[in-house]
Amino acid sequence: MDIIIKSLGIVFAVIGIVFLLRPDVMKWLMEFFKKGKRIYLAGLLRFVLGVIFLLGARDCDSKPIIAALGILFLLSALLIFTLRLERLKSMIDWYQKKSALLLRVMAIITLAIGAIIIYSA
Repeated sequence: MDIIIKSLGIVFAVIGIVFLLRPDVMKWLMEFFKKGKRIYLAGLLRFVLGVIFLLGARDCDSKPIIAALGILFLLSALLIFTLRLERLKSMIDWYQKKSALLLRVMAIITLAIGAIIIYSA
């Protein structure tokens, strides 16, 4: 199971690098999830990631870190499913209007989370 967690860490790191180099890809992805009810797909993905991280935490070197990430993913999924669709779309709009610098900072955070996952698994 730790191989799956490390693989997810690598995916996070690669996504962070892509977003760092091309912040417009992040805006495109936000626009994709803003259409219709696609945001619930992101909630489902976060739920699945949360379950994987919680189940895989027992096999990892740093169990509390991986478990905490699993709980954060589950909480974020719960938040997506409990907020109104209009509110979620307005939050996405707010992020889309931000500068490329802020989007790059978010990309660095994603890259750092990926590195923490890889190190902790």
